[in-house]
Amino acid sequence: MMPMLEAVQPRMLKIEHLNCGYGSVHAVHDVSFDVPAGSIFALLGPNGAGKTSTIMAIMGHVDVHGGRILVEGADITYRPAVERVGLGISLVPEGRQLFSDLTVDENLTIGGYVRPAERAAAKRNRIFAYFPTLSERRGQLAGSLSGGEQQMLAIGRALMAEPRLLLVDELSLGLMPKMVDICLDVLMQLKSEGLTIVLVEQNTARALEVADQVCVLSSGAQVFKGTSAEAKLAGSLFTTFLGTTE
Repeated sequence: MMPMLEAVQPRMLKIEHLNCGYGSVHAVHDVSFDVPAGSIFALLGPNGAGKTSTIMAIMGHVDVHGGRILVEGADITYRPAVERVGLGISLVPEGRQLFSDLTVDENLTIGGYVRPAERAAAKRNRIFAYFPTLSERRGQLAGSLSGGEQQMLAIGRALMAEPRLLLVDELSLGLMPKMVDICLDVLMQLKSEGLTIVLVEQNTARALEVADQVCVLSSGAQVFKGTSAEAKLAGSLFTTFLGTTE
């Protein structure tokens, strides 16, 4: 009788020995990790650790000096950012970066520009189901929304592009705990629907609650990689690199 083989979760994202930065400045050095499809992967570390640079390299907004970025096995290391959106990668940037003088509806429309227009209404309704508050504010200017509502809109705008891989940079920054809870609950729901998420998060405890796997960066170098459960057991990891005893 043949032994049963353990099921292997398909890989959505693979980072191989990534070196990236801004011009001649190298912000990230020799970072490698895999992100299984349908999982939440957290990038943690102190300010200036290289987390945002890594996210931006995946999105195509930062120069790659070495290594490879593969999505579903395809090498996208040097492909333009606009092509990556077409391939199913979306970004929720740090600080939201909404079009403040456009309405909620208009921001969502811009987010879906790479997809067929006939699907826009269905996608918008799906986002309003995740974030009912946005439906009530659909005609309101984005700049007049609260911080939490703006973060909802930033997530919704990214989802309009129908991503398979969602990059979320500093979700909780400047938000009230209740709003963080709402946004993280939606990310968990998206994961249950099969979306793969890479989350950069300053709130280490909350990140470990939702993440399946974790990579910790410090001064641009990788200092830990493992499951969320393993990270929780590594007490020195928190005090040395994350500045907390959570």
